[in-house]
Amino acid sequence: MPDTSPPVRRSLFLHAPIRRRPRMMLEQMLALVDDDTPADGPEGPVAVLERRLADLLGKESALFFPSGTMAQQTALRVHADRRGRRTFAAHPRSHLDVWEEQGYNAVHGLRLRRTGDLHELMTAGDLAVIGEPLAAVVWELPQRDLGGLLPEWDELCEQVALVRATGAAAHLDGARLWEAQTYYQRPFDQIAALFDTVYVSLYKSLQGVRGAVLASDAPTVEVARVWRQRLGGGIRDAWPLALAALVHLDTLAEEMPAYREHAIAIAAAINADGTARAYLDPPQTPLFHIHLPADRRAVEQAGQAILAEHGIQLWGRIRSASEPGRCAFEVSVGENAMEFTPDEVVALIHDLLARAAC
Repeated sequence: MPDTSPPVRRSLFLHAPIRRRPRMMLEQMLALVDDDTPADGPEGPVAVLERRLADLLGKESALFFPSGTMAQQTALRVHADRRGRRTFAAHPRSHLDVWEEQGYNAVHGLRLRRTGDLHELMTAGDLAVIGEPLAAVVWELPQRDLGGLLPEWDELCEQVALVRATGAAAHLDGARLWEAQTYYQRPFDQIAALFDTVYVSLYKSLQGVRGAVLASDAPTVEVARVWRQRLGGGIRDAWPLALAALVHLDTLAEEMPAYREHAIAIAAAINADGTARAYLDPPQTPLFHIHLPADRRAVEQAGQAILAEHGIQLWGRIRSASEPGRCAFEVSVGENAMEFTPDEVVALIHDLLARAAC
């Protein structure tokens, strides 16, 4: 059936269709190739992307995957097989557990030890009392479902050292590593050096089409290559996915600090107004949540009305809250959100809540 949803003209949502229309993306990709660009091989876009990200992250090697779900499951499987342990630890709101149907267990027979408080970051104290051998520990930086929270650098280093001392591997869910880097203010390779394996998304911060890259030492990547093939991820002609990620690779790190400053300004305006609440305040990264004193379903309907009337998309998804009559949505500031002034966002929230109350 044809898509009958209202057209999006402006959006606070990072993955809005505005800058993801096929023609726009294809024109950006075409600027990176010429008649002599090969589809595959060492000079093809996939190999170039793998080398570029391995260099950025200070790792020996990197491997393209068609999805982050496959990349992270592969990393955990390799760590588990290597250590003869089937359990890994992660925060209770880890993306692998909440959004990926527990594929680590269904596909690989791995078990998650949910570690830490549901509403707070995992701590060294939480890790110290686990009391069973682990194959790996996963850190999601920033913790998306906690409003973009990050551990302080010294705390993160302490946690990783504690885990490594037990023989477990350290794995980074770095889907939003570019956002995290704006807070840590450290080179990407210094952040990545804490971890045995690092996954980065090609379509979140990088605004590509799809895909992921897993970076590590060369032997680990070679074993991961075998698992990628077993899982059906060794696809041919992945060059369009690599090209789409390469479009923003050179410029993203320079743009991210401005995105973070704009996120801070929007959050400050929301909290000064007091009608809604932005969390974190101030945001550590360009990612934060807006909490609304209204029912989720009423807010969803109000948001659809604003989209239909003005072409403005406010979110990708509304999150329910444990407290009745409240909900929240995520703002991840990129090119789309930079088009809104803080005062405009506040005005939109007022309009949204007025409609939801009717």
